[in-house]
Amino acid sequence: MQPPLLPASNSMMLLVSNFGKRGIGRVGIRLGAPLGGEDVKNGRMSAPWVDSKTPVGPPTSANPTVRQLVYAALVTGIWAGLLSLLIYGIGRAAGLDFVVSGRAGIPLQPVAWLVVLVTPVVAALALALVGALLRGLPHAGRLVFWLGTIIALLSLWAPIDQDPSVSWVSRGVLALMHVVTWVLVVPQIARIVGDSEPGRSVERDDAI
Repeated sequence: MQPPLLPASNSMMLLVSNFGKRGIGRVGIRLGAPLGGEDVKNGRMSAPWVDSKTPVGPPTSANPTVRQLVYAALVTGIWAGLLSLLIYGIGRAAGLDFVVSGRAGIPLQPVAWLVVLVTPVVAALALALVGALLRGLPHAGRLVFWLGTIIALLSLWAPIDQDPSVSWVSRGVLALMHVVTWVLVVPQIARIVGDSEPGRSVERDDAI
């Protein structure tokens, strides 16, 4: 005799993993909308967890917070700064003079090691704060990624557009530091912000 269909309570949420995909059609999990086997087959749900053996989406309470974004920015920014500082040290040991052009009437100025270390951290924090404002929007992750990429490309103009007396090797090494910062910071911040996009999480009560 086939058991009757019962709606899933909070305490039954833990049993979903024992059912697998077949049992989902028999358990009405509260995910904002009923979830059944036919719903999955017909493609009415586009959530990334649907194909999992335990198709229960993460709660909205797990969406990235400003604090988490700032923490990620500090970690990635510090690593980018340290790696840039390593590149700076190798360049100085090789005899490169890291100087940048001043404005009209201002002579060339050397790049201080502290600027090399701190600039990636400041850039990462700025991107994280922008990402915090974009949380919850459709394609928020892509928006942050392309925004950070465009800013990184524009920032390359500063080390490349130098006085003719500045060697192209110095310009290239300075530009490399910008690339390192982009690689370590932008994709990570974009990925974290992308977790807040609509459909990536569900309203549910995990209390048992």
